[in-house]
Amino acid sequence: MSKKTKVILTILCLAIAFMDISGLPGVLLKVNIADVDEYIIPLMINFIIIGIVAIVVLKLFKVTYNFGFSVNGLSEGLKRYAKPGIAAGVLSFAAFFIGLFPFDYKPTIWKILIEGILYYVGVGIVEEFYVRGLFLNIVEEFADRKNNKTEIAVIVSAVIFGLGHIPGMLGMGIGVILFKVISTIGMGFYFGTIYKKTGNLWVPVIMHSFIDICALPYCFTQNMRYETISLIILVITYAALAVYCCNLLFNKKPEQK
Repeated sequence: MSKKTKVILTILCLAIAFMDISGLPGVLLKVNIADVDEYIIPLMINFIIIGIVAIVVLKLFKVTYNFGFSVNGLSEGLKRYAKPGIAAGVLSFAAFFIGLFPFDYKPTIWKILIEGILYYVGVGIVEEFYVRGLFLNIVEEFADRKNNKTEIAVIVSAVIFGLGHIPGMLGMGIGVILFKVISTIGMGFYFGTIYKKTGNLWVPVIMHSFIDICALPYCFTQNMRYETISLIILVITYAALAVYCCNLLFNKKPEQK
C-alpha cells in the first residue's frame, strides 16, 4: 500500500466512522413507516450515503486496494469459520429472550423486516467495510515491520470496535456499558480473525449481520433494558469466542483442510 493510498483510506475511514457514529446526515431526515423506530430509516439512508461517498472517493483517487469483496473463498470461509459465530448468535438470541420475557408488544411485519433484519444487514456491511476493510488493514500496514502485524491489527481494531459502541450506550448504567463493550470487543476479535484468515470481507459481513439480527427479540418489547442474566450470557459467549479467535490467530501451525 503506497503512502498516498494510506492517507486516502485513513481519511475515508475517519469520515465514515464519523457518519456512522453520529448518524449524519441521515438523521436530519424524518421518515416514518408503521411502527418502525423513527431513526431506523434515516440511518439506513445514511448507509447508502456512506456507500456513495466510499465509491466516489475510491474512484476519484483511483484506489485499487483489494478489500476482499469477492465470491472467491466465501463458501469455504463460511464452512470453516461460521459455526462459532452461529453458536454465539443463537446464545445471544437466548440471552435477549430470557432477559426480555414476557414480551409486551406485538410488532407489525414492517418493524420486524426493516428494524429487525434489513437495518442490521446494512450495519454489517458498513461496519465491516470501515472497521475491518479500512481500519484493520490500515493498522496492519502501519505495523508492517512487526512480525505479528496481523495480530496487532486484529486486536487494535477489535478494541476500537468495542469502544466505538459507547456513544450508542450513553445513559445506560456503567455496568451495562462495561459488559456490552467487553462483548463487542469479543465480536470484533471474531470478525477480524475470520476476515484475515479468509481474505474475504463478505465472511465477517454475513456473520456480523447474522449476530446482530439475533437481537430480534427487541422488536417484541417496549422496554429496551438489559437484564443481568442477559449481560452475563453475552460476556461469557463473546469472551469464549475471543479465546477461540486468539487460538486461531497465534497458532502458526498450518490449518487442516
